[in-house]
Amino acid sequence: MSDPPVFHEASGTVRFWVLIDGAHVGASIGKETLHYHYRPTASDDTPLETFELHAAEIDAAVRKRVLGGSKEPVMLRELDLK
Repeated sequence: MSDPPVFHEASGTVRFWVLIDGAHVGASIGKETLHYHYRPTASDDTPLETFELHAAEIDAAVRKRVLGGSKEPVMLRELDLK
């Protein structure tokens, strides 16, 4: 079992883990990426809440990156979500 996602204030990222082939892969996504991709018109969005609302899509993007050869930790960019 992995730890729940957390917002890491110093880096401005949500850090999380995705189960891929029986192993937990560490990943992160920036608060700006979350805001601009999912809630560009919001002024009260919080990174962790936005992440949790879109976790399935974000996890799928991590899986795609890993299958494409990315190594841990995977840092998602907005391009990965398109």
